[in-house]
Parts: sequence; C-alpha cells; structure tokens
Amino acid sequence: MNAPHPHPPLPAQLAEALSVRFGSRFSVADAVRLHHGKDESSHPPQPPDAVVFAESTEEVAEIVRLCHTHGTPVIAYGTGTSLEGHLLAVRGGVCIDLSALNKVLAVRPEDLDATVQCGVTRKALNGALNNTGLFFPIDPGADASLGGMAATRASGTNAVRYGTMRENVLGTTVVLADGRILKTGGRAKKSSAGYDLTRLMVGSEGTLGIITELTVRLYPIPEAISAAVCAFPSIPAAVDAVIQTIQLGVPIARIELLDALAITAINRYSKTTLREEPTLFFEFHGSPAGVEEQAKTVQEIAAEHGGKDFEWATRPEDRSRMWQARHDAYWAGLGLKPGARALSTDVCVPISRLAECIAETLEDIAAIGLPCPIVGHVGDGNFHVLVLANPDDADEVSRSHEFAARLAERAIRMDGTCTGEHGIGIGKQEYLRSEHGGVAIDVMRALKNALDPDNIMNPGKILPPI
Repeated sequence: MNAPHPHPPLPAQLAEALSVRFGSRFSVADAVRLHHGKDESSHPPQPPDAVVFAESTEEVAEIVRLCHTHGTPVIAYGTGTSLEGHLLAVRGGVCIDLSALNKVLAVRPEDLDATVQCGVTRKALNGALNNTGLFFPIDPGADASLGGMAATRASGTNAVRYGTMRENVLGTTVVLADGRILKTGGRAKKSSAGYDLTRLMVGSEGTLGIITELTVRLYPIPEAISAAVCAFPSIPAAVDAVIQTIQLGVPIARIELLDALAITAINRYSKTTLREEPTLFFEFHGSPAGVEEQAKTVQEIAAEHGGKDFEWATRPEDRSRMWQARHDAYWAGLGLKPGARALSTDVCVPISRLAECIAETLEDIAAIGLPCPIVGHVGDGNFHVLVLANPDDADEVSRSHEFAARLAERAIRMDGTCTGEHGIGIGKQEYLRSEHGGVAIDVMRALKNALDPDNIMNPGKILPPI
C-alpha cells in the first residue's frame, strides 16, 4: 500500500480566491473531500484539501492558473471508477470535479464523429446518438466519463474489433499546468502535421494536462448482432479456441473469458444458470449473412476444443442481459468473500503467449490460497484477476500484492504489458522501468518536466519515484 505523502496545507490565499470566485461550488467539507479521494481500487482513500466543481473549459483553466500561482497540486475527477488510484490526492491539493461538463457539443453523422465535453459518460453519448444509426463502441464496463476514459486510455469488451480510446480519439482540448488551453488533433481521419499531441494526452492520466473536450470516432450500428455463450472443459481449451479464432481472421466483435469461479460468482449475483466451467462469451457484428458465417465458424472451432452448450442470444434484451452479467463480474466477485477488499489487476500479452500466461497464473493462484476469479478481454490478449483478501489480515494482503507483482512481471517477461487498460496510477509504477527501460522513463520524465515543471498536475502518478 502507498502511505499518504506529507504535504503542506492548502494556501489560505488560494482557498479564499477559490471561495470568492466559485462560492458554493468550492468545498472543503470532509464528506465531499472523501468522496473525491477514493476510487474503485484497493488503495486507501487520500482526499484532496478542497474540491471545486467546474462548469466549463475556461473555469478549469482559471482554477489551474490559481493553483499554478500557489504551486498547489491539481487532480481531475470524472466518475471515480478508476482502478489504480489515479485520482487519489497523494500530495493533497485541489480536486476539480468535471461532471458538470456533460454536454454533447456536436454529432456529425456524415463524418462519423462527435465532439463532447469530458464529463459526458459513454452511456450518455450513446443515448444522444439514438436515431442516428451510430454508436460509440468503447465499453470498459463502468459508465465512465469520456474524459477519464481518454486520460486512462480505456478499452473494454469491444476492443478486439474497434480498438481502444487511443484509436478513437481524434482531437482534444486540454488545460495545461499553467492554465493555457491547448487544442490537439482535429477531425481529419489522418494527419502528418507535427507531433501527435493527441496520443500524448490520451493515457497521460492527468499528469500532463486536464482533458476538457474531445472529438471521438463513431461507428454505424451493425445491421445484425448475435451473441453466444459456450462452456469449455478447461481454460487452456477455451484459450486455444480464442487463439484459433483470432488467427483465422474471424472479425469477431467481442470474446470474453470467465473462469469457473467467475461464473459461480455471476450465477449467484445475477441469478443466471450458466454451466460453472470456463466459459467464453462471443458477439458478432455485421450483415445477417456475415454474422451467420462468423458464428458458424466459431461454433465449429469451439466444438473442436470441447466446447459445449453453445447458446445463442439474438434478441436485444437477451444480449443485454448476458453482457450485463459479464459487466457485473467485479461486484459478483466481491460476493465470493464477504468483507474482503478486492485487488483488481490486469495484464496483456501477445495472443500466442496467452495460454501460457494464464496457465502460470492459475498455478500461482492455487499456491496463494485466495479466491481469485479471472475474467478477460482475451480477444486481444488482455485478462483481469480479482484477488480477494481480508483487509484486516496482513498476511492475506501481503500475499495479494505479491501475487499481483508476479503477474505483472510474468506478462512483461512474455513481451506483454503490466496493464492492458487499468493504467499505472500509483499501483503499477514500479513495473514501468522493467517494461520500457530507463531511457524511456527518462524521456517520459523530460516530457513531464517540459509541460509541468512545478509538478502540480496529478503528482505522484505514472512515473516511478526518483
């Protein structure tokens, strides 16, 4: 666990200036601060010294300029669903709540893009796209804000077909550490003009600037959608079916793996009746003929690897129920050990190493003696482990963190990454050097110093301590 970092109190002049300017939208109330000082990670809360509720890019810039003048840290807050302590105020400071920046500014169906404020959630955007024939596909499970999704380079269940936020953000508006407003990218589908500042900001976790607006790609709603679920005799059999599906070039939209323990948890939580064995969830997008061809191919592959009970869900309500059960896996997992705190960790490896990585991970899980359901977006080699430990048992907590460290190192050893989509935050800083090397860390630090020389933008995140 990361211990709270000692820090000076909020400067009185800054507090007075923010209070005068923002009135009731400035708060130092304990309950408000605590709410903004915790996320869905296993890290203990670390509240900011104050919270300001901004309503525009210009207000964000004004707040940041005041904080810059006083050398005070700034942390952006979206919906609080991050998983690696991204929004914890490890050095105190001012949290800027961006939830009121929730307007869909423009939808351009002819260009397949939309411009939104950062507080718009993915569900809200898709609601605004009703009757356009378009949708935004990035689906990390939680109804996260699009600004937060861009900042953490989120992905989710659809990434195997539609990519991640990295591929789907065309441009951004960013407030820099000195309060200047930066526009990156544009609406052209490609550009060779200068450094790619959009990709620099996507995944920067608020350490280089605060994303307040973004332009994202949209996609036509598929003419036909079909989903299926299939149980397998073992995880290696299920993973081999995934690998063969990907290597054959089947343009599948989603392939999700849940181990037997995860299925047990889901059956209890969501009142489903799935066979409690390693299971794959599939979804197919395209024309009716294309979807049928994809599904038949995958069904044949599944059968070759011992798949059984290949069940279809073609009605929208059945598909929604199935995917909601999958998205509830985190909360379902918590029910396996009441009172436990969940350490949720993820890695991603090349698809050819996926079976090996999961097999070693299963051996490790058996050795630590803690319930650890596995779920994963295995179509792109990414899987998650939910480690359940009693927070009052120091030995269990220690075992959970040691396991997570071994998992990250295992993925890096297999030419993968310590995080496929959760991000670094404060939870995975120590693995960056072994994954990227010292020179890469030096370059990242140089970028940070160039854009934020006073280190006020979400300090203590991503880069390992010197």
